[in-house]
Amino acid sequence: MSIAVHLPEQLAARLTAESARRGISAEELTAELLGERLPGTGPDNSALDAFIGSGSSGQREPFDIHRARAELAEHLKAAESA
Repeated sequence: MSIAVHLPEQLAARLTAESARRGISAEELTAELLGERLPGTGPDNSALDAFIGSGSSGQREPFDIHRARAELAEHLKAAESA
């Protein structure tokens, strides 16, 4: 599916900068961000389900969600390429 979206200049600049930082296209980043925000159909897409149980993970150090998302995106991209 192809959708044209007109963004304010400042938002477009932020999108471009973040996609460059992650090493992915602005289109890929847009699809990723929309996928995170739109309601899902199962527990894998539920923020509440992801949060439940996080206190019993056993990890003591702070969790960096931005790093984890970037690593997951890289992993998924590599899996799609394989």
